Amino acid sequence: MNCFAYFAADTLVMDRSPFNPDEQNSSNDMLLMAATERVSEAVRVMLWEQAKDYGLSPIQLRVLLFLESHHEDMATGTYLSREFNVTKATMSDVVKVLIEKKLVQKKENATDVRSQVLKLTAAGKKMAAATGQFAGKLLPYIESLDAKQKLMLKEVLLGMIFHLYKEGVVNTQRMCYNCVHYSLQQGRPFCALLQIPLVKETLRMDCPEHVLNPEA
Repeated sequence: MNCFAYFAADTLVMDRSPFNPDEQNSSNDMLLMAATERVSEAVRVMLWEQAKDYGLSPIQLRVLLFLESHHEDMATGTYLSREFNVTKATMSDVVKVLIEKKLVQKKENATDVRSQVLKLTAAGKKMAAATGQFAGKLLPYIESLDAKQKLMLKEVLLGMIFHLYKEGVVNTQRMCYNCVHYSLQQGRPFCALLQIPLVKETLRMDCPEHVLNPEA
């Protein structure tokens, strides 16, 4: 499967529901769509349970985890609203609560004195460290897969995410497929920045060196 190609949806007839068991039992396309939703729901449940235990909403917890692991250039309300596909007003409310809970604070932007960035407080860092494994119940299964299965699953999932990005369902993706450093060397995918071939083993989903290619 070549996940750099744009995925056609002509195998799915859109007036049929993948959540109908009869459709699933007669079409693996439908079953896989329903199974993807089931896994997504399970992750949402684990996120909700973890957030509730710490007195947060799911999106508040996700913002904490994002701030803990990403560069401060991304730590603005505008960027976070794009990252989590919510309005600026909604993200402003999220940030306000996190500040009130003394988990986040606003600091001057070192590269732009006209704006501020969000940073975790000591309490925020402690909470992020304690909650970052909210989906840990799924990890043992993934670890049990052999190397070939993991690489196949990685390629499929990255391809699905890129397809959703191309369809405008998700706004921000820092992956190889839509980066200006993605190139072809002797007809094969290559990272011009890191000077490495982009094979299954080296593909990234959230790259710190990512620069968006607006034409991707």
